[in-house]
Amino acid sequence: MATTAAISTEELGRIALTIRQRTIETSAHARIPHLGSCLSCVELLTALYWQELRIDPQEPEAPDRDRFVLSKGHGAPVLFQVLAERGFFPVERLAEFGQPGSVFHEHPPKPGYIPGVEAATGSLGHGLPMALGMAVAQRIQESNSRCYALLSDGECNEGSIWEAAMLAAGQHVHQLTAIVDYNKWQATGRSQEVMALEPLTAKWEAFGWHAQEIDGHDLVAIGQALASAKTETSKPSVIVAHTIKGKGVSFMEDDNNWHYRTPNPDELAAALAELKEMQL
Repeated sequence: MATTAAISTEELGRIALTIRQRTIETSAHARIPHLGSCLSCVELLTALYWQELRIDPQEPEAPDRDRFVLSKGHGAPVLFQVLAERGFFPVERLAEFGQPGSVFHEHPPKPGYIPGVEAATGSLGHGLPMALGMAVAQRIQESNSRCYALLSDGECNEGSIWEAAMLAAGQHVHQLTAIVDYNKWQATGRSQEVMALEPLTAKWEAFGWHAQEIDGHDLVAIGQALASAKTETSKPSVIVAHTIKGKGVSFMEDDNNWHYRTPNPDELAAALAELKEMQL
């Protein structure tokens, strides 16, 4: 299985900016929401797909590949951008996004429809248990592959997350890494006000996980945390990544209206102009 090539932090940043721009454009053109939730995890996905995952876009079903499950399935629009940019399918196919009959829509479809998609998700709380099952299967097969799952903070309200957390720790599934996109919002309000998530990192530790807490937009910190997770050989790992919903566009940042809104033409132009300034 091909390993991810060495890549500079500067190049990772350029890739993240490209993905952020395209995600905003496709959200606007397709009128499909969850833009704020997509923008908060751009750096996390960029670091995973260009720096961490042992994958080969030319052989997306290789048995010894690493697996990634987007447990926060409403982030599918940005995952599709990542997979296209990484070479799993032509970027031009994203013109199908949101069109009648298209496989590119609001949540990931079941495996087999889009190369690189490992699980159909969207019902929150299901992705981590599926990733755990994949990791256990890899261990039974004596594979050295790893499994990663990206969760939302609001998703940590679900009991199935904590059932999976207990099982993973009880079975010492060290091949599993969970990443929490902790942008402090869920659909109807502040995450901490809906359910008492804090102290979130301490909760994972209490459930028997190797827990780290980082800035989820710092590519260096993300890379270091992912590397640290791989050195843990007795328990699963979790990375609690503090992020900003709508990251990268000033009028979208930390504004929960962008959970369900899509940009109008003026907002699209303003957002892209801001991101273009970052390229200069």
